[in-house]
Amino acid sequence: MLARTAALGAGQVHTWRLPPDPAAVARARKLAGGQLTAWGLAEVAFTTELIVSELVTKTLRYGGAPIELRLIRDSTLICEVSDGSNTAPHLRRARVFDEGGRGLLLVAQLTDRRGTRQTPTGKTIWAERPLPTVPFL
Repeated sequence: MLARTAALGAGQVHTWRLPPDPAAVARARKLAGGQLTAWGLAEVAFTTELIVSELVTKTLRYGGAPIELRLIRDSTLICEVSDGSNTAPHLRRARVFDEGGRGLLLVAQLTDRRGTRQTPTGKTIWAERPLPTVPFL
């Protein structure tokens, strides 16, 4: 068996450290939107900012410092949020009058794949979505 890995270029991955502060959610959305625009992916910025917002909010509420946001542009767009807690999030359906509990369900509906992986310092929650297709002229 032979496996090959391809390293991503420096311009394909952007990582930001976020403070453990509720204001970090707005900053994360702005950073993600700016990076997507720089990559020429402004058309997916709104949905991706929503995904980033939900993942960062979940991390602030249930995770721990240090908190990092990472965007990866390869054959798909991957949003990752890492934190210092090893507690994995669980998808649940909120009841009608619940004020929370819809974030991961929303992320699940907006992405093709998502998951959590343990790291030596905590965990990473990730969500993957397709890149927009470019029409042929």
